[in-house]
Amino acid sequence: MWPALPLKEWQETYDTLHMWSQVVGKISLKLNPLINHWWECSLSVTPRGLTTGIIHTHDQAFEIDFDFIDHNLRVKSSRGGTRHMSLSPKSVADFYQELMSLLNSLGIEVQIDRLPSEVPNPIPCDQDKVHCSYDRDFSNRHWQILLETDKVMRKFRSFFVGKASPVQFFWGSFDLTLSLFSGRRAPERPGADHITKEGYSHEDYACGFWPGSGNIDGPAFYAYSYPEPAGYDKFKAQPPKAFYNLPTKGFILMYDEVRKAQNPEQELLSFFKSTYAGAADLAHWDRQNLERHHSN
Repeated sequence: MWPALPLKEWQETYDTLHMWSQVVGKISLKLNPLINHWWECSLSVTPRGLTTGIIHTHDQAFEIDFDFIDHNLRVKSSRGGTRHMSLSPKSVADFYQELMSLLNSLGIEVQIDRLPSEVPNPIPCDQDKVHCSYDRDFSNRHWQILLETDKVMRKFRSFFVGKASPVQFFWGSFDLTLSLFSGRRAPERPGADHITKEGYSHEDYACGFWPGSGNIDGPAFYAYSYPEPAGYDKFKAQPPKAFYNLPTKGFILMYDEVRKAQNPEQELLSFFKSTYAGAADLAHWDRQNLERHHSN
């Protein structure tokens, strides 16, 4: 249920899957109306993988599903049509062309921004022959971690009665995340682009999971608050092996510490609850009215 996911061993598959998910996510971004903080274009965890959820066109609705058990991609239309393509070693350019052909065969036409988002040195997806790896085992392991994390995040979210995001997978940053909001607007980040302005327009606490990058050389859980309240970097988060990471401006709990714990779910819940409480108290959130204080 909490399998190993060593970053170096699946880095090439991770990079390819990241680009594939951007192709799918940009279709949702193009066709869905804007919802708070880009929630309309995120993916959701399913019992078999990830999904766009329902996407409407002018004359039909459809969804695109990643299946990491049978290792295929499915497009299902409200007109009754279903199309499949295999998840197997293939370039991003080939993935893009094959998916667009499937959509066209269902009468769905969409033009997306073909330049990947939130990655250094992006290659247009219709030209990317560099990323072409797919390891079934590691893709399945990654999804299993998302599935277990989704369960814990939903439990954690249940106490909060204020504005909260769904548990969602952002294909730009390739992370599963949840955000809770104080109800106050946040100061605008100097020099922020339109994506960042919308994403961080309101004061929030966010937590999530991602496979690792930068100075975090393995899969990890994270938590941060924006704007970060004074003293948050000195807060003693739980469990004790959680630490504040200056490059990401937030707390980190390495995934391997969780999966090796006697009770991984409780270990992860303690991280989310602790880092939320620290952020909310230091920023003087109205916790009395934002939280549920009795059982249903």
